[in-house]
Amino acid sequence: MISILIFCSSVLAADWPQYHGANSDRTTQEKINNTDWELKKPKQLWDVKTPTGFSSMILADGAAYTTISEEIDGIPSEVCISFDAETGETRWKANLDLWRVDNGGGNAGASNNKGGDGPRTTPSYSDGKIYAYTSDMLLICLSAKDGSEIWSVEVAKAHKGRNIRWENASAPLIEKDMVIIQGGGPGESFLAFDKVTGKIKWKSGDYLMTHSTPVAATINNQKQILFFTQKGIVSVNSTTGKQLWMHKFPYKVSTAASAVIENNIVYFAAGYGVGSTAIKVSKNNSTKELWFLEGNKPVTNHWSTPLVKDGYLYGMFGFKEYGNGPLKCVELKTGKVMWEKSGYGPAGVCLADDTLICLGDMGQLTLVKASPKNYEEISRLDGVVKGKCWSSPIFADGKILIRSTQEAACLDLK
Repeated sequence: MISILIFCSSVLAADWPQYHGANSDRTTQEKINNTDWELKKPKQLWDVKTPTGFSSMILADGAAYTTISEEIDGIPSEVCISFDAETGETRWKANLDLWRVDNGGGNAGASNNKGGDGPRTTPSYSDGKIYAYTSDMLLICLSAKDGSEIWSVEVAKAHKGRNIRWENASAPLIEKDMVIIQGGGPGESFLAFDKVTGKIKWKSGDYLMTHSTPVAATINNQKQILFFTQKGIVSVNSTTGKQLWMHKFPYKVSTAASAVIENNIVYFAAGYGVGSTAIKVSKNNSTKELWFLEGNKPVTNHWSTPLVKDGYLYGMFGFKEYGNGPLKCVELKTGKVMWEKSGYGPAGVCLADDTLICLGDMGQLTLVKASPKNYEEISRLDGVVKGKCWSSPIFADGKILIRSTQEAACLDLK
């Protein structure tokens, strides 16, 4: 049972409704009107407290959402919180689950920017509902209006769920009339639920989960869902859950970045010395490795998922380079590093038209031209938020939303 605290209503706005955006690719066609921040410094509409955790923000129907942890009646709890997108005023809070404090890797960071371990999973939005998948594998559907529970599924009990070290970090994927997650047991590792009723639409697979969020893509005119498992990338039919293809890939400790797809080429990577690869998927669903680079350099992703534009990857590449890790441009077909710029760390990027929005783990925010020719910084703001940013920025309705282990902020770029 969740507890609810309601504060106020909100207005309509453009959407970034789930972790990787509306199209599972961390991009939007919306253009940034204000790119010259020296001429016109972006107005900060609001900043709010977001205590602990690495959940990113989403924005939908005039409201922002994220997941935090806080004590409720003296008990550490995982909480979904909703803010008015224009004012930052808290609309409601929903107590989702217990939060078991982990004083492990989540408290790492640069020497002057550590701590803040907390929930890692980002909520999703669709048709007036919020979907949260907690650290302890509880899938909950909430009313976006007031945070009240509509339905819930305890994946560990109902589907023989198998959690992992540091617990679940993957976000629910919304695809048509379904909410899709990973983490079930044999024969039901991949689960699709009716997003209205919570009833099972399909289940399949026998793979151990990772911290990676599943993504939807069309490859060779076939709509599919890609899961990054401990055995490698597994693709299933989006309608039935039937496996289409699988490509093996090593696993060590944690895999957290998602697959990145352009046409029939799929890129994926993992830290802890594993490395990165790109494969080509044929029309008969066979796969061919284009390249593989072992190790944490020159190309890997710890948990920050890159994006792809016109044959080139852009993102935070590196492993445990807290406070100084590089933003890189990498040729998708070859793995060749086109350029790199240090000083970011393992936060994240998104793309608005042809402009990269880049968040560093010290709260610095930049606009960078998405071009393989060279690193071209368009604008920059330092120290937008205090705390450690191990999350990704989003852009919707002319607003950039970011958060750290201490606070979130909304900048108006109209």
